[in-house]
Amino acid sequence: MNSPRADLAGAVLDDIDSRPGSATSLARTVLGAYVRDLGGWIAIADFSGLLAGLGVPEQSTRTAVTRLKSKGVLDAESRGGRSGYRVTDAAEAMYSRGDPRIFGFRQMTDGDAWHLISFGIPESQRAARHQLRRRLSSIGCGTVSAGLWICPEYLAAEASAIVSALELDEYVTSFRATELTVPGSWQEAAAQWWDLPALADRHRAFLDHHSDILTLENLTDQQAFDRFAPLLDEWRIIPYLDPGLPEEMLPTDWPGLDSVRLFADAQRRCLEPSRRWARTSVGTAINVG
Repeated sequence: MNSPRADLAGAVLDDIDSRPGSATSLARTVLGAYVRDLGGWIAIADFSGLLAGLGVPEQSTRTAVTRLKSKGVLDAESRGGRSGYRVTDAAEAMYSRGDPRIFGFRQMTDGDAWHLISFGIPESQRAARHQLRRRLSSIGCGTVSAGLWICPEYLAAEASAIVSALELDEYVTSFRATELTVPGSWQEAAAQWWDLPALADRHRAFLDHHSDILTLENLTDQQAFDRFAPLLDEWRIIPYLDPGLPEEMLPTDWPGLDSVRLFADAQRRCLEPSRRWARTSVGTAINVG
């Protein structure tokens, strides 16, 4: 039996392995945005139906469900004579922490503090050290040096959760900083600490793939689901990789502001109608039991 810490690690840490647009990634997105809204349980037939509308074949859905079970996101549970799956408590906690970040992008202001993460992990823990660096990068932390990472203070709790899930607390010291001095300009520092070109490419790809949603009028609830779920699936990775740096640290042609506005508009227009479609499609079966 997995320990609570192992369940937490699986549910919290493995989400970065899902490639946007894949069956597993779309399944995670539908679970977080729609199945939780339905009560946290869904029959496998209904889940397959929702994902089929997004172009995911039934067999791919079942494979994705198997992967999510192994990662501690889903538990098998039958209700009312129907086979289905329940979002685990650890995954619900993960989704709940992620909601504000995904649906309410936050950007640093002049008054916000920084969070510094210093660690010296022995060579015997090399694999864990690699995982720590990988996970910190996946939530938007920048690399000042091999053993010193940086992020906005509002990401401190997420960074600490990763350290604890990897059982590395004894090797990590954290600091809150309100003033930093850098050798050159702030833009030069940001370019050194974060991979801004790769992040800009993600923003531009998101804009290229989904800007046309702004031109669509009078979407039905089903159309809202069909368009918004894939948009959300691509978007939800971006607020994790993008820490929300202050404008003075960003290039003048930074595309992030446009993609933030695009997502906010799509959310306003499509989230509730798409959830209404999911409720109508699935019906009341998920509330049995």
